[in-house]
Amino acid sequence: MPITFDEREAHFAAATTFDSERHRKATGGTGAHVARHAVIVTNYIPPHSLPFYESFQRLVGQLTMLIATPMEGNRHWVPDWGTLRVERLKTFTLRRPWRHPQGFEETNEVHFPRNAVARLRALKPDVVIAEQLGAAAALSAVYARVVRRTPLLYWACLSEHTEQGRAAARRTLRRWLLRRPDCVAVNGRSGAAYLKGFGVPDERMELVPYCPVMGVFENVPLDRPSRQAHRLLYSGQFVPRKGIVPFLERLRAWAERHPSRRVEFSLVGDGPQAAELRAMPLPRNLRVAFLGRRGFDELATIYADHSILVQPTLADEWGMVANEAMLSGMPILGSQYSQAVWEMVEDGVHGWTFLPDSPHSMDDAIHRALAATPTQIAAMRPVVRSVAERRTPEHAADCLLRAVNKAVRFHHARC
Repeated sequence: MPITFDEREAHFAAATTFDSERHRKATGGTGAHVARHAVIVTNYIPPHSLPFYESFQRLVGQLTMLIATPMEGNRHWVPDWGTLRVERLKTFTLRRPWRHPQGFEETNEVHFPRNAVARLRALKPDVVIAEQLGAAAALSAVYARVVRRTPLLYWACLSEHTEQGRAAARRTLRRWLLRRPDCVAVNGRSGAAYLKGFGVPDERMELVPYCPVMGVFENVPLDRPSRQAHRLLYSGQFVPRKGIVPFLERLRAWAERHPSRRVEFSLVGDGPQAAELRAMPLPRNLRVAFLGRRGFDELATIYADHSILVQPTLADEWGMVANEAMLSGMPILGSQYSQAVWEMVEDGVHGWTFLPDSPHSMDDAIHRALAATPTQIAAMRPVVRSVAERRTPEHAADCLLRAVNKAVRFHHARC
């Protein structure tokens, strides 16, 4: 029987409440942090992750970030490392296709940081944190298990749906990798369920939630004019994985069936499907506005001018735009294949959920969203914000520290 939204939120509260007594015991009663120098090995630093990393940096004596690249080629963010100590590794990068059972194909960058072991040997950290389950995790395991016995934590950001159809070789590598760490951090319950399928027990996992930049979106006024109650917004890449083309086709069909209703839909972003989206014939009562790429500092203003966020993805291990929109008081018209939607949105309470590979499911969710009254949507806004505002950088940093302390404890028990 599927778990309810309340059960998911109760699990989130229990899994991410920092236990000060457990922390005191983990540090021998001194209150000092177990790991004075932590090293995080990752691909790059997204802008929305910077406050989280800086919060974690304040919790440990020293933090060093080893990155494969300043920014990946399919991202248009400007690298910003703030106060972090960052070193770029000597990295060999391949571009590999990702083919998903949903039918889309996407090119991903696969990084091989060839001097990761050498840099770890020079830094001699108290704990190694390797993000994702690839070459960086494998090299971190070589250092932590062979070169110098060191507590090892993996941070796996994935979901059961995103990992469907992975090649046998990748599953074999992950089976080998997941026998190495002392603890594994995950970003959601679906990711935890996936790892349990590889034999990772509950007691070796910790939840570290994704969190947006604070001080921006929660300042968007909750009051919106009733005339914009049904103004829809999409923000993201125009690529097949995001499901924006099939969603617009269903929205067009709804508008054709309701010619007396005016529908406004704004799209922020760009990508290879831009021309296809612009060329799509639309009924006169459906207006689609292409706002182009916008800077991070512009998004709050755009959210304030809209009322419902559309997230029709075919596969997302999270979907940070949902956090931002919900902080802005926007209900979500979203795909159940986004782990953010699955974790944070209860259908009919925080928005309207659907299966993006089911036209009937999409039609039903679109109709319920556009049939909701302005009063009903206004009542959703504070409820929506209350779910998102608990996921702060400081809170996530506390959770990562708990995962680090657990890794250290299991490491000492193993030794």
